[in-house]
Amino acid sequence: MKLRLVTALAGATLLSACGLNSVPTAEEAAKARWADVQNDYQRRADLIPNLVATVKAAGAQEKSILVEVTQARAAANNIRVSASDLSDPAKLAQFDRAQSAVSMSLQRLQEAYPDLKSQGNYATLLSQLEGTENRITVARNRYVQTVAEYNVKARSFPTNLTAMMFGYKVKPNFTVQNEAQISVPPTVNFDKTPSAPR
Repeated sequence: MKLRLVTALAGATLLSACGLNSVPTAEEAAKARWADVQNDYQRRADLIPNLVATVKAAGAQEKSILVEVTQARAAANNIRVSASDLSDPAKLAQFDRAQSAVSMSLQRLQEAYPDLKSQGNYATLLSQLEGTENRITVARNRYVQTVAEYNVKARSFPTNLTAMMFGYKVKPNFTVQNEAQISVPPTVNFDKTPSAPR
């Protein structure tokens, strides 16, 4: 009787130590953090049409920048990375390139229209965009940290045994070509004279 009790306790301890629940929990946490990243990018995409409309209403002359912002937003919205795609570094890189194009076009828009600083709607939208850029950075950092924690579980003994047995694979982390540049919210310089159209 004592031998059965000791065997049952030892079995329960081994099962809890091998990550039977912790590995899938860590994977679900990574998926949830990715959803946060996507939500913040979607918030930014939702603000862009209002910003473009405000600039148009102000009688903007350089329509090429507005077209660039609109096209970058459309391209970024067409690239979807689902939770099942998180193991594909190529899809993450494609997603990042599209989002970086949106950031760059927004920065050019801000530099090209310094006279809009006096318009309340524009200032409010710009403030919301800057806040959203900060939220994107925080969400991405949380996702990177969560994936790192998951990967430790998927590669460390004894939880790696559970990961191998149930097909949990190490996930590539979200990396970008120029992390330092995109981790900083776009600067807004309304005093700069817009450059001449080329």
